[in-house]
Amino acid sequence: MAKKKLYNAGIIYSTDPAVKISIYEKEESETLPPKEQLLIVRLDAKHRGGKMVTLVYGFSGNIADLEKLGKQLKSYCGTGGSVKNNEILIQGDNREKISLWLNRNGYFKTKKI
Repeated sequence: MAKKKLYNAGIIYSTDPAVKISIYEKEESETLPPKEQLLIVRLDAKHRGGKMVTLVYGFSGNIADLEKLGKQLKSYCGTGGSVKNNEILIQGDNREKISLWLNRNGYFKTKKI
């Protein structure tokens, strides 16, 4: 039996006026205070051509605050990086520096993997 391929472009048509189409938008959540955040710091090299990056994830809050934290960490480490998929990527093995900076700035719940 052949598998059916379903193509969904996300567009729904209806002639019923009672049908309400909801658009799935991610709501901006409140950013927890630093002492309540559980951040995980780990080293990763997958899909990066063998280059090491330090990942910081587990941040719960809005994207603007995550980008601000990422910018502060990049500045402190003196390296490049980015914020993607609710993760902060810092170039190189900076686990010690990042853990130290987070603890000094109120992020006491950190795990270093």
